[in-house]
Amino acid sequence: MKITLNRLNDEFLFECKNSAGNTILLDNTRQEDAKGVSPMESVLMAVAGCSGIDIVMILKKQRQIITSFKAEVEGERVEVEEAKPFKSIRVVFFLEGEIDTKKALKAVQLSFEKYCSVSKTLEPNVTVTYGLWVNGEEVISE
Repeated sequence: MKITLNRLNDEFLFECKNSAGNTILLDNTRQEDAKGVSPMESVLMAVAGCSGIDIVMILKKQRQIITSFKAEVEGERVEVEEAKPFKSIRVVFFLEGEIDTKKALKAVQLSFEKYCSVSKTLEPNVTVTYGLWVNGEEVISE
């Protein structure tokens, strides 16, 4: 896996590109005219995206019909010398459709306990917790 980064302006805007040519913009979001997400926001997005892919894949294999899939992710940071790494990350999933609640819960658990490489990468230093709502009903709040 390889990513290239290219500075796009005289400030802090960077374009990151993967080997397939897909891009995201990273920027210093402390500036008013930021055109990308901060690197730390991209970490939260990566956690949600990684586990989201796992959950959708598992539920599709079980022939569950997902009509809406959303997630909210919050990260708590702590000062360590000059840096501010994440101390904890919380992901809450909101699923709608013809979905068996037990299957959805198992899919979320499998993602975080077994499959999600992003959360597994963070795991030694960051506590990652999750919640799940299916069709407007709270299933779990870890």
